[in-house]
Amino acid sequence: MKKRRKTGIMGGTFNPIHFGHLLLAETAFYQFGLDEVLIMPNKNPYYKKMTNSVTEKDRVEMVRLAIEDNDHFRFSKEELNRDGTTYTVETLENLTKANPDCDYYFIMGADSLYHIESWKEPAKILDMAVIVVAGRGGGPSGALQSQIEYIENKYEATIYQLNSPSLEISSNDIRRRVREGESIRYLLPKKVSDYIYANGLYLDRSVDEQRRD
Repeated sequence: MKKRRKTGIMGGTFNPIHFGHLLLAETAFYQFGLDEVLIMPNKNPYYKKMTNSVTEKDRVEMVRLAIEDNDHFRFSKEELNRDGTTYTVETLENLTKANPDCDYYFIMGADSLYHIESWKEPAKILDMAVIVVAGRGGGPSGALQSQIEYIENKYEATIYQLNSPSLEISSNDIRRRVREGESIRYLLPKKVSDYIYANGLYLDRSVDEQRRD
């Protein structure tokens, strides 16, 4: 019998991608013995307003630069190739249909797990993927453990907690730092910060994303 592949999915707007994202993906790869992790930029997520001053091309290029030295990270245009608002359930349906020999591990933050029932067709999501959740503060909390147990019992889901150090880095703070002339060194790969400065990204104060990422 052919061995099933184990593929992680790390999605996000990545505006910009930073070491917090990369550390979660790297930790998941080793903790769960994954074959690869898809780094998957969102196109038009229903929950977030995109910054007007940064193009899709910019976000793609920053992701490519961030992961080019890691041979088990793979850039995925799965959501960028679709028009309109993107939903996780549709992404998983497409991937499962195209790769029936794969088991998918969907990596998310604790905040997403608390809100997953507001996502489109959460039962299907939880049926098609193992959920890998990263807690805040570097360790498990009673509230997060209660939420994991609640979702597992209600949906017969499989949810694991990621044993990852906590990096309190947010894309929103990086954008603010760029606008205000503060250092972003050590928050993201140098090639990404060089790209930001070379292309004058995040200097527009008129529009920013509504949620922390």
